Amino acid sequence: MEKNITPDSVISALMNHAKTSDSDFPVQVFPAKMQRIILELNTTCGFPIDYTASAMITAISVAIGNTHRIEVKRNWQESAIVYIAIVGRPGDCLSACRLRSKNSHPLTFVMRPLVNADWKNNQEFQKKHCEYQQAVAMSRKERISAGLDEFPKEPKRLRYLVSDVTQEGLSAIHSHNPRGLCLWVDELSAWFKNFTRYNTGSEEQFWLSAFNGSTTMSDRKNCQNSIFIKRPFISVVGTIQKRLLTELANGERAANGFIDRILFAMTKSNGKPRWNEDEVRDDLDREWERILNRLLSVEYVVNEEKEPIPTVMRFTADAKRRLYEWQHENAALCDNEMSDNVVSFFCKLEIYVLRFCLILRMVRWAVSEEEPRPSDIEDDDVAGAIELAEYFRGNALSVLTCISEEKLNELHRTVYEHLTEEFSTADGIRIAERFGMKDHTFNMFLTRNLNTLFRRVRQGWYKKLSCYSANKVTADEQD
Repeated sequence: MEKNITPDSVISALMNHAKTSDSDFPVQVFPAKMQRIILELNTTCGFPIDYTASAMITAISVAIGNTHRIEVKRNWQESAIVYIAIVGRPGDCLSACRLRSKNSHPLTFVMRPLVNADWKNNQEFQKKHCEYQQAVAMSRKERISAGLDEFPKEPKRLRYLVSDVTQEGLSAIHSHNPRGLCLWVDELSAWFKNFTRYNTGSEEQFWLSAFNGSTTMSDRKNCQNSIFIKRPFISVVGTIQKRLLTELANGERAANGFIDRILFAMTKSNGKPRWNEDEVRDDLDREWERILNRLLSVEYVVNEEKEPIPTVMRFTADAKRRLYEWQHENAALCDNEMSDNVVSFFCKLEIYVLRFCLILRMVRWAVSEEEPRPSDIEDDDVAGAIELAEYFRGNALSVLTCISEEKLNELHRTVYEHLTEEFSTADGIRIAERFGMKDHTFNMFLTRNLNTLFRRVRQGWYKKLSCYSANKVTADEQD
């Protein structure tokens, strides 16, 4: 008797075949169709689950844009904006032009529907711009005679993606595309290194503000007109090598909350994917494109000034109850945390969990192909959003570990390297004294780096953390 093949059984088989031990990403929060795409790309192409799934979050975010927002309380709404960094180990090629890179190729696959949409929009723009130029070349009388507009308006290019662009250029593009944009950069390090190429600090402040969806104004040089965007929507995605993470915390970025706004996608795998005989399904990319295109097809209301008026989604009673319970747990972690950098990351998760709720509700609607419009945020959406938040919490702590380790001075690094994987306070003091570090200095070193370089296992015992260790922290461990 043959076994029945169901979507669940296919996903279960793929999950068993995929190298799930190398990924903590909770793929189960996505609809079954998306899970299958992520897992098939892992088994056939070797795409790390973390990279593909995180890239999908960005693409969904952009497809939603300013069409919908989520309301927590009166006058408190959140959009689906995300800043995501795909982190690769040293030796990984991160250049998008070399498509065999395990970091860049998942991003290339996932963003392809947006690239295709931009290509089509550009073709249409080129056609309209040619017609515009022909109309401008006519006299007013000739235009009237030909049935054209008396005063032709220059067409605007519709798009979703931007790459190497200045703040002023981005504002101008966004003013023509109020639905929203995505900054997609091959190397995120090039993005933040360029913040001061024209002036000092203003571009970094722009991105801090853009994350919150705050109204932005841009005064253009030698021009009386300024660009005013009431509801900016700009998500960011790109790749970065692990060894460059420290540069993210340089200057004011560690103190002003810039680095805290970034979600880090990391894989624990050390190995390079091996080629295999498994083939990618012919319709896999079309299946993903159909999901994204349904979100892109959602129309949004605009006011008389052509500004988008997003549809506001609210929480059901059960969903809000679960959300508040998680927030109280997160607040307890913040209260017991001694590192300001860790607290800052944890606080941003409270914003992201709301945005994840919106992203999951919208993509579940897109896959269902049944409901005429998305329903309000449900309990399952919040549960999935919490799982995503906890995944990115662990990765944020891993990044802080990398940064803290890189910034150690020679004495602290020597002591850190000679500590055993697990040690008691007394053992640590004895090791530190061998290298001339006094006991109170060691205790301060230990305390200041809890949950970044060390974790308290139990009273008086600690464990060293690595960049890719599972840095999941509970309030009980911190007490």
